[in-house]
Amino acid sequence: MSVAVYPGSFDPITRGHTSIISSGLEAFDKIVVAVLHNPRKSPLFSVEERLELIRESVREMGASPERVEVDTFEGLLVDYCKRKGAGVILRGLRAVADFEYELQMANMNRHLEPGVVTMFIMADDAYFYVSSNLIKEAAKLGGDVDRLVPSCVAARLRAKLGR
Repeated sequence: MSVAVYPGSFDPITRGHTSIISSGLEAFDKIVVAVLHNPRKSPLFSVEERLELIRESVREMGASPERVEVDTFEGLLVDYCKRKGAGVILRGLRAVADFEYELQMANMNRHLEPGVVTMFIMADDAYFYVSSNLIKEAAKLGGDVDRLVPSCVAARLRAKLGR
């Protein structure tokens, strides 16, 4: 079974993320969507809320829970990949600016664990510009982001931000 880990903060998950998951399911038997638990950050949604939103979004996509696992991790990503039996780190690319950072991370991960490779998938062009930070900023300022996030996320953003 081919397993890929798709790591990120997913604060919140967007349609860009779900397009990466959909594309990844074309290439891999199973994808583990892994939320990095970083206590130094102050996210809008707690880790537990993000896990729940990802699970709801995956259901909304119609992906089976057997093929998409949602989990959280701390520490080195390559160590987590080994624990999960994953030989691939799945990463999404949007713009050229993403590529430089992602290339650095991919090379560091390859240095730390040569048996785990990084594969890049382009986000769907309809969501090429979407990031969690932009979604949060626009939503906080009253912008309509409903078409850019799964419906469960749109509802939770409105509730959390009092809109």
